[in-house]
Amino acid sequence: MSDLDTGSGAGSAYCDAGAALAVVGPSGTVTRWTDAARELLGYRAQEVLGRSAESLLASPHEVGHGFRREWSGRVVLRRRDGRTVDLRLKVCALPGQDGAVDWLVSVIGPEAARAMSVAENCPFPMAVWDSELRMAWLNRALAEAYGGSPGDRLGRVLEHSPLYADTDAVRAALQEVLDSGEPVIGRELDQLDRRWRRTYALSVFPVEDARDGRPGVCSLNVDVTSSRRARERITLLSRAGTRIGTTLDIMQTAQDLTDVMVPVLADYATVDLLDAADLSERPLARLGVAGDGRIPAFHRCGLASIHEGVPESVWSRGDPVLVPPNSPFLDVLTSGRSYLEPVLDASPGSWLDHDPRRRERVVTLGMHSLMILPLHARGEILGVTLLVRTENPVPFDENDRLVAEELVSRAALSLDNARRYAREHTAALALQRDLLPSHPSGGSAVDVVWRYLPSDQRGGVGGDWFDVIPLSSARVALVVGDVVGHGINAAATMGRIRTATMTLAALDLPPAEVLANLDDLLARLGADSVDSKAMPPMIMGATCLYVVYDPIGRRCTAARAGHPPPALVDPSGAVTLLDVPPGAPLGVGTRTFETVEYELSEGSTLVLYTDGLVETHDHDIDFGLDRLCRALGERPGAPLEELCSAAVATIPAGEQSDDVAVLLARPHSLDPDQVREWETTADAAAVGGLRAAAVRTLMEWGLERLVPAGEQIVGELLANAVLHAAGPVRLRLIRDRVLVCEVLDHSLNVLRAGSAGPTDEGGRGVTIVAALASRFGSRWTPNGKCVWAELPLPP
Repeated sequence: MSDLDTGSGAGSAYCDAGAALAVVGPSGTVTRWTDAARELLGYRAQEVLGRSAESLLASPHEVGHGFRREWSGRVVLRRRDGRTVDLRLKVCALPGQDGAVDWLVSVIGPEAARAMSVAENCPFPMAVWDSELRMAWLNRALAEAYGGSPGDRLGRVLEHSPLYADTDAVRAALQEVLDSGEPVIGRELDQLDRRWRRTYALSVFPVEDARDGRPGVCSLNVDVTSSRRARERITLLSRAGTRIGTTLDIMQTAQDLTDVMVPVLADYATVDLLDAADLSERPLARLGVAGDGRIPAFHRCGLASIHEGVPESVWSRGDPVLVPPNSPFLDVLTSGRSYLEPVLDASPGSWLDHDPRRRERVVTLGMHSLMILPLHARGEILGVTLLVRTENPVPFDENDRLVAEELVSRAALSLDNARRYAREHTAALALQRDLLPSHPSGGSAVDVVWRYLPSDQRGGVGGDWFDVIPLSSARVALVVGDVVGHGINAAATMGRIRTATMTLAALDLPPAEVLANLDDLLARLGADSVDSKAMPPMIMGATCLYVVYDPIGRRCTAARAGHPPPALVDPSGAVTLLDVPPGAPLGVGTRTFETVEYELSEGSTLVLYTDGLVETHDHDIDFGLDRLCRALGERPGAPLEELCSAAVATIPAGEQSDDVAVLLARPHSLDPDQVREWETTADAAAVGGLRAAAVRTLMEWGLERLVPAGEQIVGELLANAVLHAAGPVRLRLIRDRVLVCEVLDHSLNVLRAGSAGPTDEGGRGVTIVAALASRFGSRWTPNGKCVWAELPLPP
């Protein structure tokens, strides 16, 4: 039988290897005996148990004391048949209950000796724990890790053997194996060993005999600190690849970099960049200390710490950061190489002498290790990254530097992309801000309200535009257009079209002719772009709606080029989509546009918009138009701001796929007393009477100060009409924000300013009008032309 209860977790292992073992009690008598011992000495267990252990020795007086202490050496044992055998014997203490100590006597053969040697000399810490998780045996490696005598550890519970920082986790693993009998392999646990944080892989397996015949467990610890750090670095780089560069916001990208590095690589990290404007003009690699001693200033863009509130940082995000002289920061900037200070020196005489604010934080918070890395991208240094360790006791090493450099190099490219995007975005916003009307006004003819919603709410740059252009005779032009594409190219094209539209509007051309000229312009620009070899061709195309409103008679003329039709909301809330022939988009070159005319009622509202308001990915334009009309009709007589908000609110949340421009205009008519009109035949004799009538009207309007100039202008315009025109002639005075003098006739001859010679009898009338009026011009009418001149009203 196997009747040994050795009190040693190693006992079972030795039995399995054929070891002869016995246990000697405190009184020196044998209390346990193995089958291997019976085969070796010939004594059965019944013949040995209870006998003095010294009786088994051939010379008891020489080694009998070995049964009272730990001991090893060669001994001569006497067999049952009287023969002797020379073997190696080892005596180990087995602390028991109530402070009693048994002694494990191992009679080791060659195989068992080798097993004993392997266990004792194993470089990995090993221990055997009994059923109460008290240490029953430990090898040399574990004893050295603990320090002190191995005997001091035997019999102690796990909490008194603090190899691990988290003894609860170790106890749970030991108990798990003790209860289930299933081994635990490679469970990683942390340990703080002489200020170095180590990671061990704990393996636990059951043993049959640990103490007093009860089962126990054996633990084996393998230091996997290096492999774990390598895995953490790989994980860090992988995490950085999915976290950094997901946005084109330079501040967010910098913050993402610091968030990735803390706490895996550092306890505190910052990213400091030069101003975006400076980055675009002066590469930091060519900067240094200026002649007057000034140091380049950064802005803190990223900031992270393991401590709440980031007490390590002297500056907050967005604050300027001054670089101290004679510091490693300048060394990094000038050399372009990383700076590693494994043990940060804050003593007097170090570079921190020039930066007392930093020194105070370093000393107070225990910053002990430092790295500064340059942010390289496309041959430039964009800024620096600072890494510091405080709570982590392990100093930065070369492996940390290599990982940090790889991480920072990846982030630098994303930062440079964000910087370039920010620069282009800023330019596009400035361009669009300058090109769109800042304070559109319809004068006394219309009240206007507008909204512009870019599809990219962060980018804010698109090709949609609107305009409110004052025309002669108190009229106003309302324009809404949509350029193909987005971004700075679309904004630039929009600016060119808007400028051309304003120029054509100043010529007082009918809406269809304005669109025809714009169509010509875009067709030529598109052809030039295709022919250009210097850059890729640009798409030149746009839709446009052009409306002219005349407050005298409330007449509205409109033409469109591939644009959605305008909506008219009458005072009762009825909504009508005006039937304006669609025409082709601008840039096609067809020049096929038609002008239609409508009379608008007082209190009605004209709604102009781009297709982004009525088109989404999920629905076509008809669905969107119906939705817009319902929203507009639900608020009869509502203020323009409210009505405009209702129109914009028809876009479902998250479904805006294109830029949106909306322009609402509520037309007004001029008071009848603001307009005076006379008609006469083309007779020179009638000029005097009309001049007198005009003077009387100015006096009635309280514009006495304008009588001299007004009388002269009226006379010159009437004289030209009588001499060069045909049919009846009309004179009209309009008192609005300016005084307008109009003469209408049936001639198509355009009024042009000329240069009359000293002996010429005519040709000076237009020159006189130009000298007196603030503005003057002419336009075609359905029956001929209208020549007009404006005079500013007195203050």
